[in-house]
Amino acid sequence: MNENLDQVLLVITSCPDKATAIAIAEMLLVKRLAACVNVMPEVISLYMWNGKQERSYEVLLQIKTTSDAYPALQACITENHPYEVPEIIALPVVAGLPAYLQWAHDQTGRQ
Repeated sequence: MNENLDQVLLVITSCPDKATAIAIAEMLLVKRLAACVNVMPEVISLYMWNGKQERSYEVLLQIKTTSDAYPALQACITENHPYEVPEIIALPVVAGLPAYLQWAHDQTGRQ
């Protein structure tokens, strides 16, 4: 991969339902903040919230983006997500098929 390119990231977020997940995924693609979004239906999330253990059925998004696009991606998710504190976790991609990584950069480049 070209050393001058910014880092590819895998961003994870969960949504309360499929409609919300698809709406956020499509928004990220249209705004060129993501190269690809995988929508994985029905994961069970167990977590503590306000001192109480919760269990939710959620839809998980795996978002491929770049570090340059990440701040706007985070803002877009935060502004359009129904949760008070949505899960938004970015993981660096440390290796990958060079052609795929280049494609991810090409898709998230702002024109």
